Amino acid sequence: MYRTVVVIPCYNEAARLKSEEFIAAIAAYPGVQFLFVDDGSKDGTDRVLEALAARDRERLHCLKLPQNQGKAEAVRQGLVQAFTMPVDLVGFFDADLATPLSEIPILSEPFADRDIEMVMASRVAMLGRSIDRSTWRHYTGRVFATIASLLLSLRVYDTQCGAKLFRKTDAVREVFDRPFMSSWAFDVEILARLQRLQRSGKIPPVARVVIEVPLRQWTDVGGSKINFRDSVVATSQLLLMWWRYRE
Repeated sequence: MYRTVVVIPCYNEAARLKSEEFIAAIAAYPGVQFLFVDDGSKDGTDRVLEALAARDRERLHCLKLPQNQGKAEAVRQGLVQAFTMPVDLVGFFDADLATPLSEIPILSEPFADRDIEMVMASRVAMLGRSIDRSTWRHYTGRVFATIASLLLSLRVYDTQCGAKLFRKTDAVREVFDRPFMSSWAFDVEILARLQRLQRSGKIPPVARVVIEVPLRQWTDVGGSKINFRDSVVATSQLLLMWWRYRE
């Protein structure tokens, strides 16, 4: 296992974070560090995280943002701090653990190839996999990913799965050195920024340094904060993103 730190953005997640199930999931991976980012929560998430971190100060870390800034910025600031830590890989998982932490080892495997900079979890329903995804989320996700693929000219299947790992390199650090323009579609903007680095000659082609790995398990957790309006906003942000990064 690579030395890994996983950023978990949290907004009003107090009830989930203090559940026995969540605590057990974190404890099951003693070789992985976790950096919890409290994105200006109002439900006492900060106190729950402090209590959680007190269980193992060497593995569990907290970053509190003074006000709610959205998932994209919470992830970005968490990764900026993660880059300062003595690890090999950095990444982020959603707090609902729809992608279980048991997927970390399989997502880490492609980094044996030294050219790989980023591994994206992909929710592909096929034999031998347990992908429990609502019909609405599946088809809206397919439409969104298709639009993203066309705009980026990349054959990407699933941009929005909330589990991604990165090699800790200067190129990846540069991707996260400034805020994203998109709040919901920042995952696509990560790819767009990597393409910009490719055009400047800093990394090989994105299709070579980024790989998607089908998950063995993913569960559609109830209470998702993404609704139809958010999907429309995210799609419109794709077009603005394409305009900004087209050259």
